[in-house]
Amino acid sequence: MQRRLVLTNEGAGHPLRRRLPAPAAIKPARDDDADWKLFVLSFLAFFVSFYTYLL
Repeated sequence: MQRRLVLTNEGAGHPLRRRLPAPAAIKPARDDDADWKLFVLSFLAFFVSFYTYLL
């Protein structure tokens, strides 16, 4: 749920919250290498668990 901190209706909300500046636009994070990170994390988790099993 992505909701703005500052309400658009000036009659609603807390007075201190109405004084805050409008938040900057949220940029979506780039997710180009998520597959590689998941692969490496899974591989290392398997390697560590298998290695500790052999010890």
